Amino acid sequence: MSKKIKDNIDFLDKKMGISKSFDLVNREVKIGGRAASLLFIDGFAKDEIMLFIQKTLQGLEREDINPNTIEKLMKEKIAYLEVESTNEFEQLEFMVLSGALAILIDKEDKAIILDVRSYPVRGLQEPELEKVTRGARDGFTETLVFNTALIRRRIRDPNLRFEITKVGKRSQTDVVIGYIEDIANPNLINELKGKIDAIDTDALEMTEKTLEEFIMGKNWNPLPQARYTERPDVTASHLMEGHIVVIVDNSPSVMILPVTMFHFTQHAQDYYQNPAVGTYFRWIRFTGIIFSLIIPPLWLLLVYYKGSFPEWLEFLGPRKTGEIPLLIQFIILEFGIDLLRIASIHTPNVLSTSLAIIGGLILSEYAIKVGWFIPETILYMAVAGLGMFATPSIEFSMAIRIFRLILLISTGIFKLYGFLISLIFICIVFITTKSFGDLRYTWPLIPFNRKALSTILTRKPIPEVKRRPSFLKTIDKDAAPPDEETPQ
Repeated sequence: MSKKIKDNIDFLDKKMGISKSFDLVNREVKIGGRAASLLFIDGFAKDEIMLFIQKTLQGLEREDINPNTIEKLMKEKIAYLEVESTNEFEQLEFMVLSGALAILIDKEDKAIILDVRSYPVRGLQEPELEKVTRGARDGFTETLVFNTALIRRRIRDPNLRFEITKVGKRSQTDVVIGYIEDIANPNLINELKGKIDAIDTDALEMTEKTLEEFIMGKNWNPLPQARYTERPDVTASHLMEGHIVVIVDNSPSVMILPVTMFHFTQHAQDYYQNPAVGTYFRWIRFTGIIFSLIIPPLWLLLVYYKGSFPEWLEFLGPRKTGEIPLLIQFIILEFGIDLLRIASIHTPNVLSTSLAIIGGLILSEYAIKVGWFIPETILYMAVAGLGMFATPSIEFSMAIRIFRLILLISTGIFKLYGFLISLIFICIVFITTKSFGDLRYTWPLIPFNRKALSTILTRKPIPEVKRRPSFLKTIDKDAAPPDEETPQ
């Protein structure tokens, strides 16, 4: 920076477009008889603080700021907590565009930066996708510091770390890596930092989803390899287990790494009920996910071999197949369910009930009457649809939907061989998929870990869970206090 304030303002005008952008304010003032400028973004700065600072600075005399003007103002005159100085234009530009206030004074080659920003933010509310009947009702918002505060409120461990970096040459998006230092695996932390630092892009357009694709690399595997949550309590519990969380500014979702396929089948509701009820709900959810994958293609397969049914299974076969082949019926229904899902996203809440009635009742009823579908295909696709909606993770449910479509098409074309080969293919995809850090996606099923698998299949009482997940290779492996005996 130059000591001439006019040169500094001219340079910033060329770089940032001060004279062109209406919301970029350059308020010219006098501080101790010297020309000065207050540079900030309209809409970010808090009005009350700005008025207080301006009144303080304009009331100063020449002797109040000489000598060592910058140091004197920061230590004696500006009564504000978050204050720093810089002589780098790049740092000044970034801070102003992030919402801070820059004070430039003639004959000084440094600028004072005050963090007076106040981002537009919605109130804390329960996430729509992760509702519980009992439990906390707060959820993450699009403001980074609010999200870290919600986690800090639940974990007051001095070893909790939130390391911040910037990603995107143009967007300069704040990205925070959160972990508990004496629990999380340092190798995983360093690997994640290295991948984030190596990202070369202009912007994170879709926030954490764009970041995930850079971290995981080019991948057409439909299985999700990172879990997202909008609940602070879920995030806190994963941090205590030894996971790493990634928080991206402007997003209400937090990314959790690394995870296995079983993390996408768990829900906070399990832990806000007693163990017996939580276990029951978990088994119902597992059943729904399996039904979502297997029921339509399995029924189609049984129809093709209806003649070999025992008498007590005769009801499974349709009395008539309709005007359209069964395979085409299922494919049309698959696309119809997805079309209804997309339409519901684009429909205002006040009309969503009407859309459900049209899609679920009127269309299906008339489709049967005109002979397009038979009742059985609609029934089994409805069961599969319920299984999809019962899956806690949207990303995982959509992966199951892709696999179901593969099973359906291969079964419809190649019958038994197509069903078996597709099922083997799906198993291979699950087995060969790796989580972040080259960890097993199928743990604790493959490699088999009896105690960990029993904890997943049943919602055990919290005091009984005394070991952190072994696949994370955490530093502190015991979830119980040190003076308690823990099973080996």
